[in-house]
Amino acid sequence: MNVMLPAAEKAATTTETVGTPWLNMAIFAAFVAVTMVVVLRASKSTTTAADYYAGGRSFSGTQNGLAIAGDYLSAASFLGIVGAIALQGYDGFLYSIGFLVAWLVALLLIAEPLRNTGKFTMADVLSFRLRQRPVRIAAATSTLCVTFFYLLAQMAGAGALVSLLLGIHSRVGQSLVIIIVGALMIAYVLIGGMKGTTWVQIIKAVLLVSGVAVMTLWSLALFGFNFSDMLGEAVSVAKDPAILEPGLKYGLSDVTKIDFISLGLALVFGAAGLPHVLMRFYTVPTAKEARKSVVWAIVLIGLFYLFTLVLGFGAAALIGGERIMAAPGGVNSAAPLLAYELGGSVLLGIISAVAFATILAVVAGLAITASASFAHDIYSNVIKKGKSTGKEELKVAKITVVVIGIVSILGGIGAQGQNVAFLVALAFAVAASANLPTILYSLYWRGFTTRGAVWSMYGGLIISVGLIAFSPVMSGAETSMIPGADFAVFPLSNPGLISIPASFLLGFIGSKTDPYKESVEKQAEMEVRSMTGVGAEAPVQH
Repeated sequence: MNVMLPAAEKAATTTETVGTPWLNMAIFAAFVAVTMVVVLRASKSTTTAADYYAGGRSFSGTQNGLAIAGDYLSAASFLGIVGAIALQGYDGFLYSIGFLVAWLVALLLIAEPLRNTGKFTMADVLSFRLRQRPVRIAAATSTLCVTFFYLLAQMAGAGALVSLLLGIHSRVGQSLVIIIVGALMIAYVLIGGMKGTTWVQIIKAVLLVSGVAVMTLWSLALFGFNFSDMLGEAVSVAKDPAILEPGLKYGLSDVTKIDFISLGLALVFGAAGLPHVLMRFYTVPTAKEARKSVVWAIVLIGLFYLFTLVLGFGAAALIGGERIMAAPGGVNSAAPLLAYELGGSVLLGIISAVAFATILAVVAGLAITASASFAHDIYSNVIKKGKSTGKEELKVAKITVVVIGIVSILGGIGAQGQNVAFLVALAFAVAASANLPTILYSLYWRGFTTRGAVWSMYGGLIISVGLIAFSPVMSGAETSMIPGADFAVFPLSNPGLISIPASFLLGFIGSKTDPYKESVEKQAEMEVRSMTGVGAEAPVQH
């Protein structure tokens, strides 16, 4: 969940370094060594496609809940939200609320039916009662687009964060870091599959939540555990009482107010449609464990975002907005500066290592999702028409991981210094527009047809990409990806307000105008299976 990441571009133009770079590197190297041992142990039991994609469905709800939290909470979420709250107060905290509320959609509408109906990917669910070939191609296209842009943002973010945390300021140095992150990602996924990736995410989630908890308690302790005193000091340092009131960022004009509604829709609905998060539901043995895993994820993610509220205002009170913006990394420097203020180089080293661990865990989850989508949906079910062996599919999946890794490394290097927020907005907009409407229709509307699914997915993809391309995110503003250009005709920075309803509407119109009638028996079977779990372990037949 990346927020405010573009500010890290400022780091490239400064020679200032926060903390001790060699200590940051040593702690990060220790994390890589420990997790690589875990991945190697997991690889011994990764022999089949089910092992590789879904970890052999061997994880408990508690373990999967930790892994979901590890998948969901990225480094830019930690650094970006703390910075947003430190500078924008109430409006910055709205990001945390949006990300947390999204899990209610996943818990109430998605987790259990998805686990009961599918095998490995989102396309399994969509093609259960629809025509397989067009639906799988559309679902795989949507999944690959979301994961690619999300990967691009993570890789570019790795290069941006390194200038703040390790003191590497040259473009060549940042490119080298991106290559290392990409190589580690490929190694994790190739060696350990979903089992190895899951354990990396569990370790990372524990480290991240624990580290943030320590910083939160430490910050509160300085104010006698009185949050009101902290808020008072934050207002005093900021010299602006509006930091505690809504509207500091999204109340400036009618356009910004509408933009916030659009962003909120994308956050709430997009998170529940992210392919790498949805894929986690297949790693548990029962629907009950799927529900349990989401509850655990909500608890951990909820705690994390409550901690960011304290850390954000703690940074505002102890560091101050001017010092934050003057530091390398700009708004993203709030959390590291606070760690340095509280515990010196050691705490900063731990927090910086956790930030890199977070990037590694997230990119590994994205890579395995993309490889499963291509190998299982395109290769096995479209090209081979379901006649490929598990070994063949596994081989293609691993080749896909290498290709995706190389492409994301090159893309991340190319995106250095660019406004990578648009990549994240695009990933969320596509997930909210193309994936979620189709999943909800498939699970809950008997009249949904293949044409409706294809129109909804391709329509949501094209509309969301198109609107972002002609929005202020790309051109026409100081923070645009293409500075100096101005072809922005769509005023909002996030297309969710338009693209999400449009995708629902396209799915409805496509289904109502489809002359081909879907199998009533398959509709009934999917309804029973999604609600009860009967036959969930049986292979899907078409």
